[in-house]
Amino acid sequence: MRDLAQTLVQTGAVDAAEMSALLRDVGDDDDLREKLLESRLVNDRQIAEAIALHTNHRFVDLTGATLDPDTVAIVPGALCRRYQLIPLQRLRNRLIVGMLDPTDLIAIDDVTSVADTLIEPVVVAMDALQQAFERYLRSDEELSDLSVQIGEGITPASAAAFTESLDDGDDTPIIRFVNLLIAQAINDRASDIHVEPGEHHLTVRFRIDGVLHEMQRADRAIQDGVISRLKIMSSIDIAERRKPQDGRLSVRHEGRQIDLRVATLPTVWGEKIVLRILDTTGQALAMSDLEFSVSNETRFTAAITRPHGMVLVTGPTGSGKSTTLYTALRTVANPRVNVITVEDPVEFRMAGINQVQVNQRAGMTFQAALRSILRADPDVVLVGEIRDNETATIAIEAALTGHLLLSTLHTNDAPSAITRMTEIGCEPFLVATALQAVVAQRLARKLCTHCKIPYTENAETLRQLHFPHEPNDPPQLFRTGGCPSCSGTGYRGRIALHEVMTMSDELQALVTTHATGSVMRQVAIEQGMVPLRDDGWSKVTQGLTTIEEVLRVSV
Repeated sequence: MRDLAQTLVQTGAVDAAEMSALLRDVGDDDDLREKLLESRLVNDRQIAEAIALHTNHRFVDLTGATLDPDTVAIVPGALCRRYQLIPLQRLRNRLIVGMLDPTDLIAIDDVTSVADTLIEPVVVAMDALQQAFERYLRSDEELSDLSVQIGEGITPASAAAFTESLDDGDDTPIIRFVNLLIAQAINDRASDIHVEPGEHHLTVRFRIDGVLHEMQRADRAIQDGVISRLKIMSSIDIAERRKPQDGRLSVRHEGRQIDLRVATLPTVWGEKIVLRILDTTGQALAMSDLEFSVSNETRFTAAITRPHGMVLVTGPTGSGKSTTLYTALRTVANPRVNVITVEDPVEFRMAGINQVQVNQRAGMTFQAALRSILRADPDVVLVGEIRDNETATIAIEAALTGHLLLSTLHTNDAPSAITRMTEIGCEPFLVATALQAVVAQRLARKLCTHCKIPYTENAETLRQLHFPHEPNDPPQLFRTGGCPSCSGTGYRGRIALHEVMTMSDELQALVTTHATGSVMRQVAIEQGMVPLRDDGWSKVTQGLTTIEEVLRVSV
C-alpha cells in the first residue's frame, strides 16, 4: 500500500504533503484505493497507471474499447467479478487479461486453469473495468445457478432455521443471490427492482428507462429466503406478513453510496417487494443537461430566477420532476441565498442546501415542516409535493410574501395544474397571483447512439401524426437497432419532453373567472407554449428518440 502511495507521489499524480496527510488517517487494513478516490486526489486511471509502473506491467485504456464477446466468454463471469478482471485479447499462445492487481497469483492460476493457456496480465482502471462488466458480463447465469443451489438446499422442515440464519455471514447462497441481484440492477441503470411471488415461481423484474423487463424466474422454494433477507437488510419486521411495510437500506457500489427505498405488499402468493434505487450522491446536472428547447429553457430560467413566486413541475410518478427541480435549485443556489427543502423522501443530497425529511410518526408533515421553514428566513423553498389544501395554501402564502417556491403536482399537462390547485381548495385569485410558471414533462427512452439506424418515414404516416415536415422532403429519422451497450433494446437512458406555460395577464384573468383547462390551454398555445407532443417531434427530428416513444408517453 505504501509503495503505491510512493509511486503516485513520484509520478506527480499526488502532492507529497497531501499524500502524507492522507496516509496518517489510513490504517494498515484499509483500502488505499478507496481512500484515494474518496479524497478525490486522483482518479481511477491515475491509480491504474501508478500500479502498472510500480509492478512493471503494461497499462491498457479500456474506455470505449470494443471487446470480442467470444474472448470475454473464455473466463466465466463469476470468476471475472470475483477477481476483478476481464479477458481482452486472445493470441496464439496466450490470453491478455485486464486486471486491477496484476500480481494476484491466485487469480492468475485460476484463470490459467479455466482458459488452458498462458496468461499475460495488464493493468486496467477500475471505472473502465466496471463499464466493461456492464457491457459484456451479466449476472443472469450466476443468479440462476445460485437460485438452483438455494432451492436444492431448502426443505419445508429446514425453512424456519434457514430464515433465522440469513444474517450469519456474507458467503451464504441467499446473501450472495440478493447482493448480486442489487448490483446487477444498479449496473443495468434500473430505477426499481420488483420481487414478485407467484404460484410456482419467484419473478424478478427491473424497471429500466421506465419499462419493466423480466430478469430472473426462480423456483418458488427460494421465495421466503429472498424476501426475509431483503426485510432484514431494510430493518423491516420479518414476522409481520399481513400488512404493507416500508424500509430503507444502503449498499456500497463502485465507491458510491446507493440508497434503496423498500416497500412490501402482501399478495395471495406471498409478499411482493419493490426496491426504488436512489443515488443519494445526486446527479450534478446543469440546465443544458435537461435538453429543454431554446424557447422552453428561456421561459423556465426566467421563472426560477425571479425573486418570488411559485413554479410548479407536473407529471406522473417517475417522470423526472425531482431531477428538474434539483437542477433548478443548482441554478439559483449560491452562498448568498438560503435554500430549504422539505421532501418525502430526500432523494438527492446536495451540499449547501438545508434538506428536511418528512416524518409522519414524529409529526413532521409537509404542513408542519413548511410552517417552520417560513420562520427560518428562507429565500428559496422546495416542497416535494403539494398534496392537500393546507400545504397548497401555505405554499401560495410563501410565494406571495417574497419567497421563490418550487414544488410538484400530479397532472396531465401544464394548464391542468391551475385546475388542480383550485380543486383542492385554493382561491383562484391567489393562484393567479402567486403562480409564475408550470412545467409539464414526460420521460421518453433515448436512442442508443451506438446502434440507431437512419430511415425515412412514409409521408402519409407523418401527415396523419401531424408531424412537422416538408411534403416533398421528408426528414431523416432514426429507429432502434440493438447492441451490447443497450442490452439489445435500442434505447439507453431517457430524455424529457416539456411544455412550459408562463402566466400572462390574460391567463390570470381566465383563472379568476374559473375558465376550463382546455380554454386556458388554447390561450397558452397562442401565447407561445409548445405542447408536449410537439416538443417530442422536435426531439425525434434531432435523432434523440423515436416516433413510437413520443406516442407512448404523450397525448
